[in-house]
Amino acid sequence: MKRILAFSSIRSDYDLMSPLYTLLHEDKEIDFKIIVSGAHLSKSFGYSVEQIRKDGFDILIEIETLLNSDTGLSRAKSASLLFQNSLETISKFSPDLIIYAGDREDVLIYSMIGGYLHIPTVHVFAGDHVEDGYIDNPIRHATSKLSTAHFVTLQEHKKRLVRMGEDPKRVFITGNISLDKFVQFKPLKKEEIKNIFNIKSNFDDFVLLIFHPVTEEIENVDVYFENILRNLEERNINTFVSYPNVDEGNQKLVKVIEQYKENKNFIFYKNLDRDIFMSIYKHSQFIIGNSSSGICEAASLKIPAINVGLRQTGRYTEKNVLFSGTSYEEIGENIDKSTSDDFLSNLKNLENPYGNGDSAIKAYEIIKSIDFKSMIAKIEDPLKVELI
Repeated sequence: MKRILAFSSIRSDYDLMSPLYTLLHEDKEIDFKIIVSGAHLSKSFGYSVEQIRKDGFDILIEIETLLNSDTGLSRAKSASLLFQNSLETISKFSPDLIIYAGDREDVLIYSMIGGYLHIPTVHVFAGDHVEDGYIDNPIRHATSKLSTAHFVTLQEHKKRLVRMGEDPKRVFITGNISLDKFVQFKPLKKEEIKNIFNIKSNFDDFVLLIFHPVTEEIENVDVYFENILRNLEERNINTFVSYPNVDEGNQKLVKVIEQYKENKNFIFYKNLDRDIFMSIYKHSQFIIGNSSSGICEAASLKIPAINVGLRQTGRYTEKNVLFSGTSYEEIGENIDKSTSDDFLSNLKNLENPYGNGDSAIKAYEIIKSIDFKSMIAKIEDPLKVELI
């Protein structure tokens, strides 16, 4: 039986990967386990480990790593806690393959552990690139250099990895795994959503707001967040608003949320059952904020995505994405544009370049068929890798 180990420290990376996790978990020839840490175990961030348990996955160990702080120093310390407290467990489990996704500091830790313990590793969502100046971008690329193989979303991402010196044979184009659930999921009715949140007033039409802090914008991140809320309020747009993630500066956004908590236009949430979240998403008129979901997933629903500020800039997008400045005026202009008949009419035949809903099965079949152990020694010279 092949032993495969995955990791998750925050609700977003878990939701992105859960379609693949399900396939691995259901395979009788695979002993699949997850190490859970970070925000999953924090009541302040919704205690989303309960979702993992509900989904029936086997948790190898839960590691408390999240410090009660929102600084860069606390993220670095959390990473060190994860490194120290997972090593022995991973070594004892002795997986045949380690899988991790994205660009948070955790993936750098896992790639290092895999390297030192001579365990093959797969980096999912590798090769992407953002021009926001945030630390996550170089973390993603550094992780790729330490990883055995890469699952990428686009040909562009494969090309970038090869330019970084990775052998093309290590790079597999799967598409975006998170899109699978959009294709397969049938949303709850709007009335059911209203009942779940005990909504009595008119909330038949709504949008989704997901906004996280970025280091380069941290000084005024609360102002930018409030600029979004003010525009939505003044246009009487009902909105489901996510609490921020654990990145540095999140408490500034929480303080803004406290000021708007009683506003009839907004429903704030920390963590939602996946079915409820996807139902809200699928019924939303548009998504606004700076979540990668607006870049990678909204196109599958043919809805506008307004990206505010530096986060996600430089990534490949379709015509449903509007990049907006952070001023009150610019945000308002883009909201008005996204809801105009001319803009919406151009989205009717939109196709999502990030995938069509079969990415998890592609990744699963690669995992089943490839001998990653034979690829673990990275002997290629970047100067000798043929560019594509």
